[in-house]
Amino acid sequence: MGGEVGTAVVAPRGVLDLRGEAGAGFVVAYPADAVVVVSGLPGAGKSTLLRRWAAGGAAATVDPRTVHEACEAVMPAGLPYAVYRPWARLEHFRLLRASVRRGGPLLVHDCGSRAWMRRRLAREAGRQGRELHLVLLDVGAATALDGQRARGRRASARVFARHHRGLGRLSAEFTRYARSGGPVPTPEAASVLLLDAVSRSRADAATFGVPR
Repeated sequence: MGGEVGTAVVAPRGVLDLRGEAGAGFVVAYPADAVVVVSGLPGAGKSTLLRRWAAGGAAATVDPRTVHEACEAVMPAGLPYAVYRPWARLEHFRLLRASVRRGGPLLVHDCGSRAWMRRRLAREAGRQGRELHLVLLDVGAATALDGQRARGRRASARVFARHHRGLGRLSAEFTRYARSGGPVPTPEAASVLLLDAVSRSRADAATFGVPR
């Protein structure tokens, strides 16, 4: 367990598990050049949290949905996304790398079920002398599916099941770590902040500038 918790500020370091923690809202404080990856199931509330944390220009944001929509806008009408998905992913990776190299605080939207993606991003950040921080929204499948229905956009059953398996394993690893210690499941991250549906709603804002 790591982090400094005051009346209104949480500065994660190591693993900070706030699942099941009710109470007043708080601000999450990161180093000035942090790369913060917000992960969770489709519908878990990643985009909502990113918009809240990026409000007022606190940090730049990279969201694959933005790239998806930009690619969709230049494709023939009715062309299935599966046809140009590889191009969209390549464009997302290019944007992500350029954003890391540009410097400054960065918020990244990612499903979180791909360990190779976190490691790759951590290496890229490390080359710039920056730290990778992870926020995992562990809200459960039912809540995530409700979130998809509320936004009017659903992931396919196959995609959702794949992410559910990957994130389920990661969540279970963190739960075991919190109970008995041992190796940190994500050594590439300087901090991991675990939030559920309750604590997610309390994370009012993010600030960047705390010392490492």
